[in-house]
Amino acid sequence: MEHLISKLLDDFEQGKLTRRQLVQSLALAAAATAAGAAVAPFKAVAVNHISYEVHDYRKIRDFYAGLLGMNISHDNGHECSLSFGDSILIARNHAANTPRIDHVAYTIDNWDRHAVEAELKRRGLQPRPDTENSFHVKDPDGFDLQIAGREMKP
Repeated sequence: MEHLISKLLDDFEQGKLTRRQLVQSLALAAAATAAGAAVAPFKAVAVNHISYEVHDYRKIRDFYAGLLGMNISHDNGHECSLSFGDSILIARNHAANTPRIDHVAYTIDNWDRHAVEAELKRRGLQPRPDTENSFHVKDPDGFDLQIAGREMKP
């Protein structure tokens, strides 16, 4: 905990965090410590969307809509959104013959663009803005991870 507080204060003094971000981070750290939990700056609440690159998105669209009742939207002839519950599977045409998951986006609670960006930078994750409500980073194995607020719509 001492190391975390020291790091937060250093980041604040170097202008990497605003006063508000510092206070929020310290409050979060104190609450997590009091609860005996690991310090996690964000709380994932849903899978926002899964980006699925495929050879023929129409076949995938028809399969998932027909088998699992996913709702089709935003079909532009190259990709579409397949919604189910609060999540979306985005099927996209891709030149490769092998299908792959391009990235997964997680919705987090209490989105604050500046606080999220500051925390991601503090962790050395080099956030790449995607929308006003999301950033892309790489996980430890290099997989593309998108972190989004509730207002992020693919």
